[in-house]
Amino acid sequence: MNTYAFNRELRLLTPEHYKNVFQQAHRAGSPHFTIIARDNCLSHPRLGLAVPKKQIKTAVGRNRFKRLARESFRLTQHRLANKDFVVIAKKSAQDLSNEELFTLFDKLWQRLSRPSRG
Repeated sequence: MNTYAFNRELRLLTPEHYKNVFQQAHRAGSPHFTIIARDNCLSHPRLGLAVPKKQIKTAVGRNRFKRLARESFRLTQHRLANKDFVVIAKKSAQDLSNEELFTLFDKLWQRLSRPSRG
């Protein structure tokens, strides 16, 4: 049975983890946010979030975006490839409804989880 927890092991925790993802990443983006992914050698995907104050001004807005990103990841983690993902918010992300954000996340998770060509 699959668990849908979001444990510590499913998170990118250190600056080195983030640095690794940014080095040789493939990305999928929308006008509202970008997801960067890189293969990891673990048996599960991991998530990192980058939600700059410059993009989403209010703490409420940033927290809402992060909460929805984590929830989307949590619900789709079993369909994702074993990669490290970093979600980077853009200004317009705060204007979307929760449903629109979830739909967009699903589309981008799917795109990044396809087997890489090459």
